[in-house]
Amino acid sequence: MSDRITKIHIDEAGLTLPTPEIEQERRVAIYDLLEENHFALPAREGRPSGPYHMALAIREGRLVVDVTSEAGEKAAEFHLSLGPFRQIVKDYFQICDSYFDAVKRLAPAQIEAIDMARRGIHNEGAAVLQERLDGKASLDKDTARRLFTLICVLQWGM
Repeated sequence: MSDRITKIHIDEAGLTLPTPEIEQERRVAIYDLLEENHFALPAREGRPSGPYHMALAIREGRLVVDVTSEAGEKAAEFHLSLGPFRQIVKDYFQICDSYFDAVKRLAPAQIEAIDMARRGIHNEGAAVLQERLDGKASLDKDTARRLFTLICVLQWGM
């Protein structure tokens, strides 16, 4: 299948060192993303088709999504404002802190309730990402969720 991401790179230059929990979130998101995803770019003359490699970075306060073919040909580059993500990312980190703390000391029912809230915020972030990429790229909900996790990782400590 060509409408997919087969490699992802996170530009860690200038990023705050993540906590072990945040690093685990990053590893799981990348693993799950590479196992199963849908990512397609609109056909354009001269644009290489997928599968794609993707690089994510924060530059000058913007999210940069660089997409190339597996052969290294430039396919697309998106510069997205982080503004629409700021509150959702902040809420996501707060609920993740609560979740990581709850796993250590609370009953399973309480952990599940916090995890449901975490998934809700995660879904909200994924929806914003899909909206921001509308017309530029097509991605399914699970791919958007995993990419949102990586966007959060990029903003850790900012």
